[in-house]
Amino acid sequence: MAEEIIADSYVGFDSITQQIEHKLLKRGFQFNVILVGQTGLGKSTLINTIFASHLVDSKGRFTSDEPVRQTTEIQAVSHVIVENGVKLRLNIVDTPGYGDQVNNENCWDPIVKYIKDQHSAYLRKELTAKRDRYIQDTRIHCCLYFITRRGTPCAPSTEVVNVVPVIAKSDSLTIEEREKFKVQIREELVYHNIRLYPFDTDEDDEEEKQLNESIRDIIPFAIVGSESSVLVDGKSVRGRKNRWGVVNVEDPSHCEFVHLRNFLTRTHLQDLIETTALIHYEAFRSKQLLALKDANQRPAGQ
Repeated sequence: MAEEIIADSYVGFDSITQQIEHKLLKRGFQFNVILVGQTGLGKSTLINTIFASHLVDSKGRFTSDEPVRQTTEIQAVSHVIVENGVKLRLNIVDTPGYGDQVNNENCWDPIVKYIKDQHSAYLRKELTAKRDRYIQDTRIHCCLYFITRRGTPCAPSTEVVNVVPVIAKSDSLTIEEREKFKVQIREELVYHNIRLYPFDTDEDDEEEKQLNESIRDIIPFAIVGSESSVLVDGKSVRGRKNRWGVVNVEDPSHCEFVHLRNFLTRTHLQDLIETTALIHYEAFRSKQLLALKDANQRPAGQ
C-alpha cells in the first residue's frame, strides 16, 4: 500500500474536482427510465410531475370500445432538460399494452428483451475497432414498476435493471389500506426472492447505508401524480381536487411523491446510472464475452 504524504506547499491538483465538474456540465448527463404498468395508472402523468415538465402525452385507452393491445409495445421519447446550468438528457420508454390481457403470464418478456437489446447495442459499440469517444447510452437505468390492488401481472426481472415499485393512484386507498397493501407487496417480494434497488456495497459509508435503509422502509412508494395546480390556503400547489377536498401531491402526509422524486433526482440519480453500468451491464457483458469465447474455442462442425 502506498504511503500517504501531505504536500509541503500548495500544488493545485485538488482542483481536479472542479475540472471534472466543468467537463461533466459541458457534456451533460444521460438518464434512461422505462415505465411499466397497466393502462390508465398515470405513468405519463407521474413522470411529467417528477420532472416538472410536460414530457410524455398519455396514450392509454380512454374509452371502453377501444381495442385492447394484443402485445406490449415499446415507445421511447427523448428530451433535454436544463436546470441551473445542468443539462440532463432524459430518455423515457413507455410500454403500452403491458398487463392489459386476460393472461399476462409472459408480459414481462418483451420488456426484458428491450433492456437486454440496449445492453447488446452498447456492447457492440464498445467492441468496435474504432469506437466513438462517447458511446450513446440507451441502457435502462431505472424501471418504474406501477402496481395496483388488482395485483401484479408478473414479477419484474431485477437481474437486468434497477426496479423501483410504486403504488399507482394511492389516493384511492385509505392510510390503513395503503400500509396493509405495502406489507403484502413486501412479503411477496421476499417470497419470490426479488432483491430491489437500492443495493448496499462495500464502498458505502454509514450515512449512505442509513439512507438506503430508510428508502427500503418506504418501498413501494405510494404516489399520486398531477400536472394541475390547485389553491390550498391561497397557495398554488400541484394536486387533485375531489368532493372531499384536495390531494396535495407534494404533501408527504397525502402521498409519498416527494420521497420518490427526491430518491430519483436528488440522492440516487448518479447511483442508478453507475449501478446499471457496474452491476447489470457488467454481468450481461461478462456472460456475452464468455459465450463468444466458448464459441470461438469450439471445434469446427460442433
